[in-house]
Amino acid sequence: MAPALPQPGSIVNALTLSLMALQGQTGTAGGGAMILLFQIVAIGAVFYFLIIRPQSKARKQHEAMLGALKKGDEVVTTGGIIGEVTEISEDRVSIESGDSTLVIRRDRIAQIGSATTGARAG
Repeated sequence: MAPALPQPGSIVNALTLSLMALQGQTGTAGGGAMILLFQIVAIGAVFYFLIIRPQSKARKQHEAMLGALKKGDEVVTTGGIIGEVTEISEDRVSIESGDSTLVIRRDRIAQIGSATTGARAG
């Protein structure tokens, strides 16, 4: 049952109508805020599962690959240089490529293994 409206012309009339209007607005604003909160959470979940999680998984996999690096491994650098590891220090690796010996940062190794096996076999 709807609340009774005050008599016209009273001061309470304006106050009551204002309060009734505010109560009606709060119900709709609360629903809009919940939808906005849901959208923000959904966007955050999309960013986590499509960007952050795969990137951290790839970083952990790359760190594990570099941890298994040993002398004599054939490597490919991020610049495309192919060579064989001759020396390993904590953050630098010496590789021999052709007649040259290069010193590179350890994290610049993109791939370990025979990158040219298919070319040599064929």
